Amino acid sequence: MHYIKFDKTVCGVNFLLNVIDFQSGCAFEFNSETQSADYFQIYFIKKASGFLKLNDEVITLEPNTVVFISKHQHHSWHGDFSTIEGQLLVFQDDFLNNFFSDQYFIFRLLYFYQTKYPLTLSISASYLNDTLVKLKEIKRELVTPKNDSVHLIRSLLYYILIALNRHYSETNALKEAIALDNTAYQFRKLVEENISCHQRVEDYTALMNISRISINKAVKAQFNVTATEFIKSRLLFEIKMKLIHSSKTISEIAHEFHFSEANHLSRFFKQKTGLTPIAYRLDYQNGTS
Repeated sequence: MHYIKFDKTVCGVNFLLNVIDFQSGCAFEFNSETQSADYFQIYFIKKASGFLKLNDEVITLEPNTVVFISKHQHHSWHGDFSTIEGQLLVFQDDFLNNFFSDQYFIFRLLYFYQTKYPLTLSISASYLNDTLVKLKEIKRELVTPKNDSVHLIRSLLYYILIALNRHYSETNALKEAIALDNTAYQFRKLVEENISCHQRVEDYTALMNISRISINKAVKAQFNVTATEFIKSRLLFEIKMKLIHSSKTISEIAHEFHFSEANHLSRFFKQKTGLTPIAYRLDYQNGTS
């Protein structure tokens, strides 16, 4: 598997944010080799054919689609991309959180780190075209910055990301796009950072110094699941990634996620998926999962 680090000097930009037009001639490749990156990617696809393997799913690429790839997620592209049209927005999470002076900003965006709902969003042609225009404006400011460029970039980027979040929320019938209370976002951030070693709600009540009732209320209101369901879903996703994107044994994976025995992991996995870990791995390798 190929791991890609953010290059802030690519395509004429010296910034921890970039916009890449697929037909610009800039060095960008849709690679069929499985890869992951240390940055976030949003693909705005106007025209495409083929498919994307993202984590454990196969996504058919269609016009007027947005694809969300979070940091460290596994993906590979398959098809003829010589005629693809659209743009790619890339950025690092620390940069974005600092850029908007909000340590939880990336965790407010429901389409990132998502394990329950789709990692794609169908939008209208007019919505897409309007967004592509805004992205081109950002690109111009990045390539030829002026004294006030940072303010224009910040406003355009914020609009794009929050508007997408609202649309994603409405499309998937999530209750609210953004909550005023940070409890759910702090919880989400801590789960992302600690899922390999902390898998009980009590672990997070201790880290956050609040009650189980408070965490459950906030998480249920924002993500429409209990805190326990949120943790288990995230844990299941990570185990799946280890099964299909590594050669580690079940015992090694169990040890990594602090299961006392391998059969405890197997019992948890089968309860959630109906398959044993080994069967799931074989099904994926054979193309039946």
